[in-house]
Amino acid sequence: MKTIHNIRALYMPVQPCVKEPAGDVLYHEFLPDIRLREFIYCYWQLKTENPLTAPYHYRVVADGCMDIFFELADPAHAFVMGFNDAYSEFPLAASFNYVGIRFLPGMFPLLYKVNAAELAHHAANFDEVAPAGYRFLKEGLPGHAAVSEIKSMLDAHFLGLLPKTIITADSRLYESIDTILRTAGNVRIEKELPQGISARQLRRLFEFYIGDTPKAFSKVVRFQQLLRSPGDILKSRAYLEAGYYDQAHFIREFKRLYGLTPSKVS
Repeated sequence: MKTIHNIRALYMPVQPCVKEPAGDVLYHEFLPDIRLREFIYCYWQLKTENPLTAPYHYRVVADGCMDIFFELADPAHAFVMGFNDAYSEFPLAASFNYVGIRFLPGMFPLLYKVNAAELAHHAANFDEVAPAGYRFLKEGLPGHAAVSEIKSMLDAHFLGLLPKTIITADSRLYESIDTILRTAGNVRIEKELPQGISARQLRRLFEFYIGDTPKAFSKVVRFQQLLRSPGDILKSRAYLEAGYYDQAHFIREFKRLYGLTPSKVS
């Protein structure tokens, strides 16, 4: 039987490095407590070292995950970003210090008992989604905490949440996620369904825990796998092995999921 423990071992979602010529914008990821790693992929921080002189637009590529994020100086304004099958772009102020929690696919709804489909393709106010978690951010995180303090406080909060969490998701969901991850998204999920579940039932499970269909999730996984491929993807034609029909198909999908063409990324 496949379980949630398999997901982290098979999937490492990538977000592109921040490219800021002046070096004034920094992004880094740091790991949660080992007991949380089957649920949370990473904590992250995106901040300015010095005030920017021009508008900054931060691009988030599709990664199959859900994130909580907030401005550290104002955690009362916290948001949840749901599953996206396209890139997102956020215009930011001249100075910022954002902190986020990136959950592995399917884990946010498991912990907070919410329907991921209702959060898909947009950022929702965290206080409307999970009031108890929101109160912790609002009242518990100091506005100028160091990374080590942020990590300790987030770890303590989520470790306290785990004993209250009952793992109720259908094991056939994990079996399907496992199949998609092991094949790097290059799978016809309708023909490789777990026994005893219909395509409609599986779709409902994916919509509740992932936020979209098995097909949409597979597309994101396939794209993410190619982001980790070494060298020039266009020259190596690795996209053909990944299941794209041709170069035009790959470029079209890549631009929708990343926001740029492959040639501008490599």
